[in-house]
Amino acid sequence: MATSPRLQTPVAAWNDPGAVPYVTIERVTKKFGDFVAVHDVSLNIFKRELFCLLGGSGCGKTTLLRMLAGFEEPSSGRILIDGVDMTGIPPYERPVNMMFQSYALFPHMTVEQNVAFGLKQDRVPQAELVSRVAEMLELVKLTQFSKRKPHQLSGGQRQRVALARSLVKRPKLLLLDEPLGALDKKLREHTQFELVNLQEKLGVTFVVVTHDQEEAMSLSTRIGVMNAGQIVQVGTPKDIYEYPSTKFVAEFIGNVNMFHGRLIEDEPDHVRLESAELGCTIFVDHGVSSAPGATMWAAIRPEKMIISVTPPAATENVAQGVVKEIAYMGDMSIYLVQLPTGKVVRVTQPNVYRHAGDTITWEQPVYLHWHASSPVVICE
Repeated sequence: MATSPRLQTPVAAWNDPGAVPYVTIERVTKKFGDFVAVHDVSLNIFKRELFCLLGGSGCGKTTLLRMLAGFEEPSSGRILIDGVDMTGIPPYERPVNMMFQSYALFPHMTVEQNVAFGLKQDRVPQAELVSRVAEMLELVKLTQFSKRKPHQLSGGQRQRVALARSLVKRPKLLLLDEPLGALDKKLREHTQFELVNLQEKLGVTFVVVTHDQEEAMSLSTRIGVMNAGQIVQVGTPKDIYEYPSTKFVAEFIGNVNMFHGRLIEDEPDHVRLESAELGCTIFVDHGVSSAPGATMWAAIRPEKMIISVTPPAATENVAQGVVKEIAYMGDMSIYLVQLPTGKVVRVTQPNVYRHAGDTITWEQPVYLHWHASSPVVICE
């Protein structure tokens, strides 16, 4: 799982009670006939944020983005941008620009003509137009390609043309719908960092829609995870990954081992879950608010589990199993370990030296153990 390249400020705006949101979505619902695409969504986005709406197909994220742009009107609720109610305001009068997944470049125009198009429509004086286009092409490192047409560019270059065209009008808010979806994996990873650096230089507020969890983790200041038309959790990439609030979020973001259990001990500083499928009790070094005997899940990330051929010194949080599959990924190895109950557990181990993992092979009995801080206890 990629980590965010951003350095967070000591007091982030979303943690400051006095901060004024730049975008406010108030109880917005959008219906298409009997189908509810977005249901009662409320959300605050702050100035200079790069906010990602993350979710699977059909979860409502693009519909929400289109309502911000003005291409769709909410069935109920309202949207404010910079304190102004957007109800009834058409797209061309909003302080917003949108970059589409397809990039929608004009094939008969050169790069500089594509970038200049919106300024021409706004009747910007020629001298200013030329200056702003040149400045933007320099910013996205496309000056030397200004006379080329879209078919003469790579996918990454076309993406930067579309971005330059969106930013040259100096919108207060830029909406990006799956902006990196058309790029191959290596180029997408490279472009993620370019996009973050560009956004930080310009100070424009970005709202990005993506189904790619790694992309959201790499790009965003915060993520809103969507499911079935609702935002189920909002937080920084670290918050979302390390402290998922629901079983859906835990399973949607990254890989996770989910163990069904029953609460048998609940103290202020620790809890114990009895897990039949794991074959041991799970000790967690923090309390939860739930009734004794309640059904819960313990979510443990694969990289937080330790695999060994010798028994660990610990007496709790230890399970035994047999290695069924091994995948060598270069930087890490993945082990699928089957427990006596039939449950298969995924463990990842970094290959910090060349022969890491050579002692573990197929069908080998192994021990799995983890620190008491590793499990996240989830009630729903």
